[in-house]
Amino acid sequence: MSSHETSNVTANRSSEVSVLIPSYNHGNFVESCIRSILNQTLPPLQLIVIDDGSSDGSPVIIEKVLNNSPVPCELIVRENRGLCATLNQGFKLSTGTYFAYIGSDDLWLPGFLEERVHLLESRPMAVLGYGHCYLIDGQNRIIDSTRDWANYADGNARNMLLKTTAPMSPTVVYRRTFLAEEPWRKDSRLEDYDLYLRLAGKGEFAFDERVLSAWRQHDTNTSHNQWMMLVEQLAAQRRVAPELGLNEAELETLQTRTKFSRAEDFLRYGEKHTALRLMLQNWRGGTFSPSLIRMILRLVIPFTLMDRRKKVKSRVANERYGSIESKMQRSKA
Repeated sequence: MSSHETSNVTANRSSEVSVLIPSYNHGNFVESCIRSILNQTLPPLQLIVIDDGSSDGSPVIIEKVLNNSPVPCELIVRENRGLCATLNQGFKLSTGTYFAYIGSDDLWLPGFLEERVHLLESRPMAVLGYGHCYLIDGQNRIIDSTRDWANYADGNARNMLLKTTAPMSPTVVYRRTFLAEEPWRKDSRLEDYDLYLRLAGKGEFAFDERVLSAWRQHDTNTSHNQWMMLVEQLAAQRRVAPELGLNEAELETLQTRTKFSRAEDFLRYGEKHTALRLMLQNWRGGTFSPSLIRMILRLVIPFTLMDRRKKVKSRVANERYGSIESKMQRSKA
């Protein structure tokens, strides 16, 4: 373990947010991630980086960047224990009124912490604050934005979550008091969805429609494993059903609807046989909607054409939004 301490906090003020970076084999991106935190207009109270057994030299890069940190920081390098164990360890080491974590390949725009703290201070009943984000590729090009398609809720998030729509993790800042009661479950591979379901019964989700963070999309993202995502969503719903007041019949209806709607995600990755099976076996969970029309089109249109359309959509988004660097500079200005 190594640590670097300084009392010269930028602008002599801190945000009362403890920030954790769970680092794992993102040597190409982790420096940019750290600098996006150190460049916040309202700096964190503390920065904790836990390297979860990286094999790509990430700790060396992290150590070098933290040597020049203007905020109190700590680096822990240890064997791999998994994301949930890392999140719980980081939270136990934190002291701030608020807590946030960001993946070592993701980014925050400079005003992220300042705006989230302002949001949470104006919403004392909120368990967390969240918002929209950009999706970026390995070259920092913006290829999508949740603002263009995500129907996020402000206030009661229960119905949104039960439709499997959930905040993107780099957009979230938590109120510490609620996380102390609801840690991440070590047996969950879809750690945030499980936590969000539990927190939804504790208070409001405060939503800010602005785009203040970026989630990086690449081949190692967990979200590419659609079957794992579905299994974990169903398991989380079943675990939390009593807390949400769902009886067995209501849970069965929810899970049927979840399996039907998740077929669209399988279609996005060209897994038509799995998608069709989910649709046929869970047809009672379907409703006539734009989503159903899209699913039918994806079933009949060759995947090569759909993949081509996806690439065109990403190119259009990049032309519209540009690079994440341009957004970072604009925010600072």
